[in-house]
Amino acid sequence: MIKNASIIWTAWNEQDELIGVARAITDFSYACYLSDLAVDKKYQRQGIGKSLVEKLRNQIGPDVSLVLLAAQSAMNYYPKLQFEHIDNAFLKHRRSF
Repeated sequence: MIKNASIIWTAWNEQDELIGVARAITDFSYACYLSDLAVDKKYQRQGIGKSLVEKLRNQIGPDVSLVLLAAQSAMNYYPKLQFEHIDNAFLKHRRSF
């Protein structure tokens, strides 16, 4: 997952522990898929996720659409970051292991 990502942004605490990550796949010209945005529960509600998304957005620029699939528990989070909820998506699940 890490090896094949186009972009990875991370957040670290003062003890050099990983506390947040944003991982994306993009062509850098049309679309970027934010495949993972995760922040350690102890560090949530401090703007870390927002900062990671902003860093990603700055890197891809304003002409690239940023798309994601949200976990049910995060459905109320992304509108706070100005993501638009859309209904015109389709999904083929990966195989189950």
